[in-house]
Amino acid sequence: MVAFAITSCLFAMLEKQNAERVGNYVVTPLTKTTNVGVTASVSIRRGMYDRIFRFLPSFPCDAQAVQYALAQGRRMVLHNQLG
Repeated sequence: MVAFAITSCLFAMLEKQNAERVGNYVVTPLTKTTNVGVTASVSIRRGMYDRIFRFLPSFPCDAQAVQYALAQGRRMVLHNQLG
């Protein structure tokens, strides 16, 4: 139980570092390391509900994947492409 709490706190801290408010939404980039590189996803949250979008390109490092996910998330919110 303690390990879960520590892991949850660590995940929350990492998530908050990259989260960005865009209008009424919170855009949070997510990354996952795979055998072909780093893949990017983005969480777009409004209130209690999240939408998660995964992207096809893979990147050589986390930083590039985070930048891509944030840019795509911002674009989707600003151009009202969430429907």
